[in-house]
Amino acid sequence: MSHKQIGTGRGIRFLLATALAALAIGIATPMDEAQAQKLVSITSANRTATVNVAIGKSADVRTDTSFTDVTVGDPEIADVNVLTDKSLSILGRKSGTTRVSAYGEGKKLIGMFDVEVNFDTSMLSAEITRRFSHAGIRVATANGKILLTGTSPDAVTLDQAMTVAKQFGPDVINSVSVDSPQQVMLEVRFIEASRQASREIGVQWNVFGSSGTANIGSRQPSGNLPLTAPPKKGLGVGEVAAGVLSGASPFGVGVARIAAAGLTTDAFINALEQQGLARSLAEPNLVALSGDTASFLAGGEYPIPVAGSLGSVTVDYKRYGVGLSFTPTVLKGGLINIKIEPEVSQFDPSHTVSVANGISVPALIVRRANTTVELRDGQSFVIGGLLQNTSSTATEGLPWLSDVPVLGALFSSRSYQKNETDLAIIITPRLVRPTRPGDVVRTPLDKTLPANDVDFFLMGKLEIQREVARLAPGAAQPMIGHILDLPKKGGVVVSVKN
Repeated sequence: MSHKQIGTGRGIRFLLATALAALAIGIATPMDEAQAQKLVSITSANRTATVNVAIGKSADVRTDTSFTDVTVGDPEIADVNVLTDKSLSILGRKSGTTRVSAYGEGKKLIGMFDVEVNFDTSMLSAEITRRFSHAGIRVATANGKILLTGTSPDAVTLDQAMTVAKQFGPDVINSVSVDSPQQVMLEVRFIEASRQASREIGVQWNVFGSSGTANIGSRQPSGNLPLTAPPKKGLGVGEVAAGVLSGASPFGVGVARIAAAGLTTDAFINALEQQGLARSLAEPNLVALSGDTASFLAGGEYPIPVAGSLGSVTVDYKRYGVGLSFTPTVLKGGLINIKIEPEVSQFDPSHTVSVANGISVPALIVRRANTTVELRDGQSFVIGGLLQNTSSTATEGLPWLSDVPVLGALFSSRSYQKNETDLAIIITPRLVRPTRPGDVVRTPLDKTLPANDVDFFLMGKLEIQREVARLAPGAAQPMIGHILDLPKKGGVVVSVKN
């Protein structure tokens, strides 16, 4: 707290201040006349007067009662200089509110008034009006902060106005309402097709003679190869079809035996052809207010054991399923700016990681995108796509002999595999409005009813259509679901076809 005092004898300093004040009034410019002194009643018992001062600027205040001394509650907010026994000069130092007290002879409190120091909003108000003349945004101050009020035609204009206001002060209160807040429904489609095709042929020779044994294409360790000659009928001891290179079980196996000149030759041909097609489609939809972020997950979280200190094991959770997060912003002319992050993930049992205590954790197959696009209501955009084509071949054969044209195929096993993956992520935004009161919102279960005991056990139906459900004569109300205690009298719901 600081105080300013006037000498009771009206000394030289007081006379000098009075003379300077009179001189200032005499040479005042038209702008000074516009900024005339504000008359403040400090003796009013009804309420305390308030003087508004801009930061870095001064304001002259004239009181209705003479005083000899003044004090300021917080001199860091405002600095008060005494001009005459009825006038003060107040300089705003930083935003805030403080109180000025005036005293008379004998330190008797005469009255007080509040001083509120705010940002100078005149330049900001002019800038807002110049930039956004089509909007009804007004600028004010509240407790040392910039306050924006009024209306804005859209969220983009409001965001731009907030950006401009923050250049004049760090704290901006947004009390602007958007004329027509718009809500955006985003339709996302994940479309994936995966195709696999493979062909494999394995050739195996086992030759037994009185003085030696030969094995080609058995793909067995040497300790497991047949060493003894086979009987005249049937396969030799230890003879096993080698299969195909991928290790999968062959779909067809051919065995032929040739016996001549004391040699017994067994020929094996293993063949396998595979074709596969997998198609997946996920269509998450989500609604968000323009300028806000919405997200959802249709899936779950699976536990992952994590090794801790001193041999302890903790559990962490990993999300999986169909997820979507996006932030729409409706721009001028119906253009929609969308920041979107869709994701689809599923378990991959073919790839696992072993952790402590023999626990295996499956990997995840993830399709994820993160981008920002702009399009209009009802337009579609392919924000991501993938076309992957991989092929692989493998050959195992006997050196030199497998390189012989045509005949070399009898001394080698070959495998060919091809994989194709097509992936597309399509988004479509739509401007939507809520339904009117009383409107019925359709659901996927509106057209069906749970089957009763007759439909389920006798007709083998899990559910029935509403249009084919008929009320038996005498029944008071439809009975659906599994009803174990049937009434002796009265009707039940049965399923009939028109």
